Amino acid sequence: MRSASAANTGWARLGARLRAQGLAWTLAAAIVLLQYPLWLGEGGWLKVRENARKIETQQALNDRLQTRNAGLLAELGDLKQGRDAIEERARNELGMIAPDEWFVRVVTAHSVQTRKANE
Repeated sequence: MRSASAANTGWARLGARLRAQGLAWTLAAAIVLLQYPLWLGEGGWLKVRENARKIETQQALNDRLQTRNAGLLAELGDLKQGRDAIEERARNELGMIAPDEWFVRVVTAHSVQTRKANE
């Protein structure tokens, strides 16, 4: 049979082991609770990464639109300043021919063959 001091030693070891494990579990829970806002919180890493992608997409769109706007502003300046730009647009879009000009149409062999095939 065991003595009373031997029984106390066993309970003391068990109590010390439980306290050590409890401390380990408490520290692990604290680490998890501290990591949650970093990963999934309001300003967490995942949301920052998602917003960075949105910003890159918007910047690319802005760059394309700025390039288009610069071209439109240049065209607008040409239309306001001179008659040449207006005539060029009328020729390309409306088929304008000035009174002192000749109209010459060049037909390629490919377009003639396509027209014959459609008939």
